[in-house]
Amino acid sequence: MRSLSAKNILVTGGAGYIGSHTCKALHRAGYRPVVCDNLLHGHRWAVRWGPLEQGNIADRQWLDDVLLRYQPIAAMHFAAYAYVGESVSEPAKYYRNNVAGTLTLLEALRDHGVERCVFSSTCATYGDPETVPIPDDAVQQPINPYGASKWMMERMLADFDRAYGLRSIALRYFNAAGADPDGEIGEWHDPETHLIPLAIAAAMGSGKELSIYGTDYDTPDGTAVRDYVHVADLAAAHVRALDRLLAGSGSGAMNLGTGRGRSVREVIDAVQRVGGRRVPVEEAPRRPGDPPVLVADAALAQRQLDWTPAYSGLDQIVETAWRWHESRTGGGAAEQVIDSRGVAGTKP
Repeated sequence: MRSLSAKNILVTGGAGYIGSHTCKALHRAGYRPVVCDNLLHGHRWAVRWGPLEQGNIADRQWLDDVLLRYQPIAAMHFAAYAYVGESVSEPAKYYRNNVAGTLTLLEALRDHGVERCVFSSTCATYGDPETVPIPDDAVQQPINPYGASKWMMERMLADFDRAYGLRSIALRYFNAAGADPDGEIGEWHDPETHLIPLAIAAAMGSGKELSIYGTDYDTPDGTAVRDYVHVADLAAAHVRALDRLLAGSGSGAMNLGTGRGRSVREVIDAVQRVGGRRVPVEEAPRRPGDPPVLVADAALAQRQLDWTPAYSGLDQIVETAWRWHESRTGGGAAEQVIDSRGVAGTKP
């Protein structure tokens, strides 16, 4: 059995948004994140706190080589496609990458004696919730292939625990938002689908008008309500989940969120307040499958991980995101710093 004095943690998808922030948190906690990423949606510039091994988790030979060389004591699994709309139009892509790729990863972890895994899951596994805030034990009935693939990944982890002793904690988070408070890394997707960066881009003039999808929901201002949780808080929860597994805890799953919902219009107001610029908007019809309200009950994470979001204020979250995007673009549309492949340009 390998010694726990070794601090290598395998981080699949560690060059992505949440994965890279978690790598920074791991480094600060004394671990060495070993990033495994194909860089399709991740960024080389986001890997700063450990080695990068470029490859695909579906490649078993490559995984075997990485695991033999680094002998990690645990894994964190972020590698997955995550565009809901695309999952509806291309479900095969999502099941092949998210489900089949995860099976290859789990088999490799089992065969190399890696007995602990923290999994990046999602509230999309709940589908249209029956109650809000959504409790951790709510029925999981996903309504799109993305949510279904994450639900299946959770099932696989539970089965691998029962059969092989691979213990895991699945963290179902709600709307990840914000950027590293130190400004070292942040959110940069292509295409971008998240509300806060889209609103910031619209305000800065580097993006088109912000579309508000649905203004007739049964909510206080008619727009959809979501639970926005800061990415640094998500990263902290992953490290606490890892520590819990290393201390010998059993497997489990829990929500990560602030427990407070914010409407689309409230987010727009916050961006205008923080940035001092108007967000141009256009109203559009609802998108199919968008529930009116998604808010977390994160009581289990508070009890088991002693986790409470440090960045619970919407303005706090938006401010970190604004500073990050301003540093990347100079505050406007004139400077294109990342190309269509996600490769960094002139700014670090």
